[in-house]
Amino acid sequence: MSESREYGVGMIGYGGIARVHAYAHASLPFLYRPLPFSTSLRGVCTSRGETAMSAMTEGGMEFATTDPSELIARADIDVVHICTPNDSHRDLAIAALEAGKHVYCEKPLANDLTSARDMLDVAVASGRTHQVTFQYRFVPAIMRAKQLVDEGLVGTPLAFRFCYLHAGYTDGQRPMSWRLDADKSGGGALFDLGSHAIDLLQHLVGDVTRVSAALPTFVHDRPVAAGSDDRVPVHVDDHAVMLMETDTGAVGTVEASRVATGTTDDLTLEVHGTNGALKFDLMDPNWLHVYDGRSDGSPIGGRRGFTKIQTIQEYPEPSALPSPKATVGWLRFHIASLHAFMTNVHEGRVGEPSFADGASVQAVLEAAKESHNTARWADVPDIARSFPA
Repeated sequence: MSESREYGVGMIGYGGIARVHAYAHASLPFLYRPLPFSTSLRGVCTSRGETAMSAMTEGGMEFATTDPSELIARADIDVVHICTPNDSHRDLAIAALEAGKHVYCEKPLANDLTSARDMLDVAVASGRTHQVTFQYRFVPAIMRAKQLVDEGLVGTPLAFRFCYLHAGYTDGQRPMSWRLDADKSGGGALFDLGSHAIDLLQHLVGDVTRVSAALPTFVHDRPVAAGSDDRVPVHVDDHAVMLMETDTGAVGTVEASRVATGTTDDLTLEVHGTNGALKFDLMDPNWLHVYDGRSDGSPIGGRRGFTKIQTIQEYPEPSALPSPKATVGWLRFHIASLHAFMTNVHEGRVGEPSFADGASVQAVLEAAKESHNTARWADVPDIARSFPA
């Protein structure tokens, strides 16, 4: 392993999710021991001077700017976080990678497949560590599910159901934002929440090969600002329902919604195969439900049935805090994701999920939009996923 060193970190964007990233950096030395590296939040870039200065003060950073190129050019910045609207990811990531920086980019990778391909090409050529923030791969229950899938517990996947449901956009008076602007976001619930579900599907089941999608918009216009009588049209989906096939032969559904009344942060998944099955519910994240169909079914059912595995906070070493018996929470997933990224930076490896994984998700998003627009099945474009070690 490389000798210990400090990495300078620059944040581009400082909204809610960027503050989570900053919190994760501050948490690393408390939660992981020994930690063979340290990080220092050096600078922040936002679109307005006053927010940049506020972010610098809150994050304890050394400088603030409204010019991303200034942050990227600095010699004391080793790692760049991209926490901006989706349409800006391409240019920022490419500039940072070409400047020799490691890049940690929020999901989805971009707002269209062409941009995602461009980012992937530059990332591979750069030799820098690159990772997409699909933090749900770092839920202990999902980590255990991946191990069990690789060990053959599920067998050949046959069917799946992945859902990610929110209710925050049910209110038609909620004003416009970049997430509702098709040019900036690329899509609505499909991109915002569906990208997470699709990444987990491809992580656990197999690459999606074709899609049949319905992407309805229920609230067709929204106020330009809170309390305004002026309204503008909405051109992104509120809800996404997709039938999918994978390269493993499995068939199933993926659903994403921002208008699922009664939900909060409801990410659920089921995978059924020739040997067994898995179930997970983010609202009950301390457990993975596992069914091994190879267990003896007699007498009177034998030992066959779903087992509730207490994954709780069983992160591998060097995780040292909190106790593995402590209940796990949403922020912890982000911290574990960042730790994996920084460990790969320190050891000179490509991150996981990498830009290849992000581009693969982007290809599915693009196919879903095509399917909705044509009312037909759409094939998923092939994305190269192999990297040098």
